[in-house]
Amino acid sequence: YAIADNAYRVMCNEFNNHFILISGESGAGKTEASKKILQYYAVTCPTTEQLQTVRDRLLLSNPVLEAFGNAKTLRNDNSSRFGKYMDIQFDFKGAPVGGHILSYLIEKSRVVHQNHGERNFHIFYQLLEGGDKDLLSWLGLERNPQKYAYLIQGRCAKVFSINDKNDWKIVRKAFSIIDFTEKDMEHLFGIVATVLHLGNIQFEEDSNGHAIIRDGSQIKWISKLLGAHLSILQEALTNRKIEARSEEVLSPLNVDLAFYARDAVAKAIYGRTFTWLVNKINGSLANKDSTQKTVIGLLDIYGFEVLDTNSFEQFCINYCNEKLQQLLIEMTLKAEQEEYELEGIEWEPIPYFNNKIICDLVEQKHKGIISILDEECLRPGEATDLSFLEKLEEKVGDHAHFVTRKLADQKTRKSIDWVDFRLLHYAGEVTYCAVGFLEKNNDLLYRNLKEVLCNSKNSIIRECFLLSELDNRRRPETVATQFKNSLTSLIEILMSKEPSYIRCIKPNENKEPGEAGPGGSAESKEWAEGFLWSMVQCVFGVEMYKSLCPATWPHWHGPAAEGVERLIKHIGYKPEEYKLGR
Repeated sequence: YAIADNAYRVMCNEFNNHFILISGESGAGKTEASKKILQYYAVTCPTTEQLQTVRDRLLLSNPVLEAFGNAKTLRNDNSSRFGKYMDIQFDFKGAPVGGHILSYLIEKSRVVHQNHGERNFHIFYQLLEGGDKDLLSWLGLERNPQKYAYLIQGRCAKVFSINDKNDWKIVRKAFSIIDFTEKDMEHLFGIVATVLHLGNIQFEEDSNGHAIIRDGSQIKWISKLLGAHLSILQEALTNRKIEARSEEVLSPLNVDLAFYARDAVAKAIYGRTFTWLVNKINGSLANKDSTQKTVIGLLDIYGFEVLDTNSFEQFCINYCNEKLQQLLIEMTLKAEQEEYELEGIEWEPIPYFNNKIICDLVEQKHKGIISILDEECLRPGEATDLSFLEKLEEKVGDHAHFVTRKLADQKTRKSIDWVDFRLLHYAGEVTYCAVGFLEKNNDLLYRNLKEVLCNSKNSIIRECFLLSELDNRRRPETVATQFKNSLTSLIEILMSKEPSYIRCIKPNENKEPGEAGPGGSAESKEWAEGFLWSMVQCVFGVEMYKSLCPATWPHWHGPAAEGVERLIKHIGYKPEEYKLGR
C-alpha cells in the first residue's frame, strides 16, 4: 500500500508517469499484490458516479482475465499463464478515468496438454461447474470434467482451494459490468465449448493409412457452435491443402498429423480469443476525453520457473525475467551507484551480477538462441529439435552460460539428457528439453483450417481470423521473435516512466501459511539496505520538508544544500546515516 500510495502522490505532485514492477518467482504473490494495488486506488482516489463505473471495470477485468489466463500449476493454484501490463489513467485531479491492458504470451500449449497435478485454464472448469443446465445443454456439454480429454491429463479437476462455481458467478457479473452483450457471451462460451469438443475428437486409420474421424458426434457440435459447414470441417481436420504451382491439392493426413491439426486449431482458437478478450476489455476501459492524463502502470508478469521438465514456454518466461532483471539493474543498482560517483559520495560498492551477458546469449541478432531457433524453423529441408540442438552447440557452445550433454564435463553430463541444453540464469541453472521447440515456435495452422475459421458464423472467431489473412502469402513471425519484439516494446514503455518495485517472496514450496523456507530474499535485502534514500534535488527536498525544522520554516533563504543539512540534523540523523553530494 505504501509503494502504491507513494507512486500516486508523486504522480499527482509532479504530473509524471510511473510504473510499479511486481516481481518474484512463480507463486510468490505477484497477481495478488497487483489486485491489492488496484483495490487501494479504487478506495482512496477521488470519485464520482461516472468514475465509479471506471473503477468497477478496472477491478472486474481481473476475474475475467484470470478465468481465461490463469491455471493451477504444481507451484501455484492460481498461476498467471500470461504476462499483463496495465496502465491506469488519471485526470488532473488524480481520479482514475480509464485504463489499457497489454498481454504477453498466453500459454496456449496448456489448452491441449497439462502435466500431472496441473489443470487447464480456470474457465473450462468454471463453465462446467457453474453454467446452468440450459446453457450446458445448448453447448452440448456435461458437468463432469472427466468427460473431456483436454481436462483430465493433470488428474486434478477438483481442487480444494478453488471454488469454480463461485468464481463462475463473479465472472458472469464481471462480463455484464464490462459491457459484454448477451451475444458476446453466447459466442464466447461457444468457443470454450468448441475447444472441449475438439479435444474429444478421435482419429483412426482407413485402409489407405489415412486419418478418418472415429465418431461424428463431437464434430457436429463444433460445426453448430462455429457455424461451419460439417463436411468442410471434417475435410479440414483430415486433409492438408497444398498449393502446387497454380492449383490447390488436398493431401490426406495420417493419424499423428490429424491429431496435430486438431490440437493446433484448438490452441489457435483459444489464443486469439484471449487477445480478443483483452481488446474488448480495453474498449470498455478506454477514456474518450482527449485532455492530458498521467498514468501508473502495473506490471504483473510470470515469475521465474524451474519445473521437472522445462520446455519452450519456460524458456520464454525465464528470458522475460532476465530482461526485467536487466531493467532493474539499469534503473536502480547501476544508475544509483553511478549517481554516487557523480556526486562524490563515498560508499561501499554493492556487488551484483550484470545479466546482460545472458540476455545477449538469448536475443542477440544472428548469434543468439532465438535467431538460431528461427533459422532452423525457416530453413528449407528437414529441420528437427535435434538439428536445432546441434546448431546451438556449434554457434554458442563456447558460451560460459550454456552447456549440453556433449559439451559438459563428466560430472555435469550425468544430469543432462541428449535432448537437453542448460542455461545458467541470474536466478540459477535451468535445464531445457529441446523437444517441441520448433513446433511451438512455428505455431503452424494449416491453411484449410484457417479458411474454416475465417468463414465462421461465430462473430468473435470472424474477428480473430480475418479473411485478409488468406491473401497474405508471407510467413508470419515466429512465436519467439514476436515475444522478443513485445518485450523490447515493454521495456521502452517502462524506461519512459518513474519506477517503483515490489519484490514478492515465496516463503515455502508447500503453499502453507506460517512456514518459512530458504528463499532468495537476502540479496534483495542487501540491495535495499545498501542504497541511500535520495532527495532527488536539494531544492525540492527543502520545500517538501521545510515544516519539520524551525530553521527552514516558513522560508529558507540560504543555499539549498545547507538547508537540507539543517533539516537532517534537526530530525536527528547521525552522520554515518546520511551523505551529502556535490
